[in-house]
Amino acid sequence: MPCLELNRVGWLEPSPGTLLRPSPNHDQRPGDEDPSLLVIHNISLPPGVFQGDAIIDFFLNRLDVSAHPWFENIRNLHVSSHFLVRREGTVVQFVPTVLRAWHAGVSSFHGRERCNDFSIGIELEGTDTLPFTEVQYARLTALTAAICTRHPIQWVQGHEHIAPTRKTDPGPAFDWGRFGRDTGLILAAKTAR
Repeated sequence: MPCLELNRVGWLEPSPGTLLRPSPNHDQRPGDEDPSLLVIHNISLPPGVFQGDAIIDFFLNRLDVSAHPWFENIRNLHVSSHFLVRREGTVVQFVPTVLRAWHAGVSSFHGRERCNDFSIGIELEGTDTLPFTEVQYARLTALTAAICTRHPIQWVQGHEHIAPTRKTDPGPAFDWGRFGRDTGLILAAKTAR
């Protein structure tokens, strides 16, 4: 698959295997801060189902909550992430990286609250306990390289690390060691809260 590149306003340049689906769920970063934290999540809608466009529809505020009983749990949520990496490797972008996506919620890192203010969120289609796919790791590595080229990323955390009383993702199935080796990043996931 081709390398990924972010343009000056934080959108991926068009390339095979990428989709742009602008979400209304974003706003300006305070003081137009350049993000320094990358947050890894997982998501599947409904939980454990890896087909269809429910995740995309959810981030675009057009999820048909009558399509599955579990969707009642998220009926009134308005959230987004900058990116989604699907099981087969498609990268979907919802929010330009220069803007604040609504992915972290109540969170803290290095004593600083509101991680959305200074982070970029990447959702991996998956669950806490099922292995992620080879192509997901490859695309995550390429996406991380593009983000680090565009922004001064200093740290990488899981959602579980910045919101430990609320979240468990990306979970034990995510291979932090592999991600660190593949990206060359020093991961703060084990040490920082």
